Amino acid sequence: MKALIYDGVGKCKLVEKDTPQLSGGLDALVKMQRTTICGSDLHILKGDVPTCTPGRTLGHEGIGIIEEIGQEVKNFKEGDRAGWILGNTVDGSQAEYVRIQYADTSLYHVPNGVDDRTLLLFSDILPTGLEVGVLRGKVEPGCTVAIVGAGPVGLAAGLTAQLYAPRKLVFFDMDDYRLSVAQKLGATHVYNVKNMKGTVRDLAAEHIDEADGFDVVMEAVGIPATFNMCEDLVAKGGHIANIGVHGKSVDLHIERLWARSTTISMALVSAHTIPTLLNLFAAGKIDASAMVTHVNPKRLAEFELRASVSSKSPTQPTCISGRTTITATLSRSMSHR
Repeated sequence: MKALIYDGVGKCKLVEKDTPQLSGGLDALVKMQRTTICGSDLHILKGDVPTCTPGRTLGHEGIGIIEEIGQEVKNFKEGDRAGWILGNTVDGSQAEYVRIQYADTSLYHVPNGVDDRTLLLFSDILPTGLEVGVLRGKVEPGCTVAIVGAGPVGLAAGLTAQLYAPRKLVFFDMDDYRLSVAQKLGATHVYNVKNMKGTVRDLAAEHIDEADGFDVVMEAVGIPATFNMCEDLVAKGGHIANIGVHGKSVDLHIERLWARSTTISMALVSAHTIPTLLNLFAAGKIDASAMVTHVNPKRLAEFELRASVSSKSPTQPTCISGRTTITATLSRSMSHR
């Protein structure tokens, strides 16, 4: 089968690999229908994720058809459509087939009659935004929320934050296109900081009457400069929820934060919210379709993964889908994740 592998820092390669085989009674073999290039894949290529070693098949989210199950699998059968999320220490989903370990607790049944392009976002990006940004950040009705970075995970955090009725939902980014998508998804205010004068705190005070800062600030990029922005934006007693994947240390201005009773949280997604998100989607309570923007040839997958890391022109992470690719919104800006 064909698979896209990590081949060292800055390198990926489309190769032929053996089709994976079941190695235990709890495994399932899934034939891929759709997968995507997540911001975490880009961080792997940059060398930010040391747990991913050369030769590993990339990709940790997708939708497919179960072709074979182990004798101990109880909740799924051959022919079922399913979705999942994987880490980076096992072979992933940017391949024609993927072996899913512990299938009963790793797979989720995918509803029939629903556009796979949108459903794909429910396997990683939406639960990451909800769990790591919204729930850990403790978004609640009437609060003010600022999100630094309008890439896919930032947009997902903003979309799911609206389930908790914040009074203001403000995005900061360096790319007008991304910010326009944030507006489509429900942002109350968006600001391009590329040519900003002063600090983001000055910007917030001048334009949206938030001189005291925001109750919840989410970092959705993964670089020191944007984490520092979050430190500037958070209000007294506020919460910084770090979603971005960081490859370098950041300056923690504890001399300011301790006196402001600031809480900082960070985590990896567990994906326990996937069933809830699917129910909300089925009930029409959440619509992520604006995050899916392009269809591209499959042969561009390797090229676009490289371009997403190194190109100075706008690029999108590619979602591989049989003979085509579906792309989630990610044009060039400060938002790496």
